[in-house]
Amino acid sequence: MTLGEGQVWLLIGAMVLMTAGTKAIGPALVGGRPLPRWFSGVSALLAPALLTALVVTAVFADGRRLAVGVDTVAVAVGVVLMMFRVHLVLACVVAVLVAAGLRALG
Repeated sequence: MTLGEGQVWLLIGAMVLMTAGTKAIGPALVGGRPLPRWFSGVSALLAPALLTALVVTAVFADGRRLAVGVDTVAVAVGVVLMMFRVHLVLACVVAVLVAAGLRALG
């Protein structure tokens, strides 16, 4: 399915309105009262869960299907290096070099 330019802008506008509406619902419902304890725990876990979903989608998605490719291998190398407590910058550089090397070979 391919969207036209007008449809893309309509989708972006709808998402902006939904985001603004979602952000407005919280203060409107709570109204200055303290949030329940269980909500604080759930909201603290939302950001890591969303970030994980974005990373997994970016690493395993190849257009419209799931696939293992150069990006997947590079991220796996970075994860393994981080598990061995290698410095973050070094792990990123090695992952980038692995991805570049695999792309040059393939």
